[in-house]
Amino acid sequence: MRKLPGIALALFWAATGAFAGPARVVSMNLCTDQLAMLLAAPGQLASVSYIARDKRASAMADTAMAYPVNHGQAEEIYLIKPDLVIAGAYSTRATTDMLQRLGLRVEVFQPANSLQDVRNRIREMGEVLQRQEAAADLLSEFEAQLTDLLPEPEPEPEPGPQPRAALYAANSYTSGPKTLAGQILEAAGLGNIAAELGYERSGKLPLEVLAMAQPDLLVATSPYPRAARSEENLAHPVVRQLMSHAASGQMRDADWVCGTPHVLRAIEKLAQERRHLLEKESLE
Repeated sequence: MRKLPGIALALFWAATGAFAGPARVVSMNLCTDQLAMLLAAPGQLASVSYIARDKRASAMADTAMAYPVNHGQAEEIYLIKPDLVIAGAYSTRATTDMLQRLGLRVEVFQPANSLQDVRNRIREMGEVLQRQEAAADLLSEFEAQLTDLLPEPEPEPEPGPQPRAALYAANSYTSGPKTLAGQILEAAGLGNIAAELGYERSGKLPLEVLAMAQPDLLVATSPYPRAARSEENLAHPVVRQLMSHAASGQMRDADWVCGTPHVLRAIEKLAQERRHLLEKESLE
């Protein structure tokens, strides 16, 4: 799999072309942090959120170490003197309202719920940063890598059923086809038991229903180092038994949580799991 253009290549794009966008940008959302780091011109991005340095949550934690961080507080962001603030739809509303009242330009990005949304967010970030050419290059690379990862059409006129996967997270949440996680499963060539059970978006999947669905692959979130009651479902004996009978894996949360090109890593890992399942079936 080809590597995505990182910050070094983004800086090269900026250094070799004219630039007239906002000169001092602050991002206060994990997902906008990553898009901005991929697309910003040299010196354009003045600060990212502190979560951007969290390796569990951020796919670009190492890159974020090069930027000053903010904690989403209106006072600290105002003192950075940005000419553009980028926030997420679920960023602290009091902060964004205050910054707007203080006369700062604030652009709010919606979360990505599909692979098409990933494309849209790349384009949107290119627009607000005035980095349309860099965004077009990043989008082209994303499309090329996604095409490489998509399963090849089955040679048989009537292919057999595809392996079935269950997404199972803290608090027993699962994700249907109208979510980014569900579309990651689909792109990897896996069936989604949530779709079979009528879940279109996210919702709680009862443990009994999960057990009766008998997935070929159980994909669970990786637990935090410290125990949390919300993750007790992942340690339930029934879940452990399912993991012993079905193939199992863990989501690398940083690759799944944001609508960025890093979702390709999640697709690649699941596609590998799918191939292993099919190879195992052919040997039985």
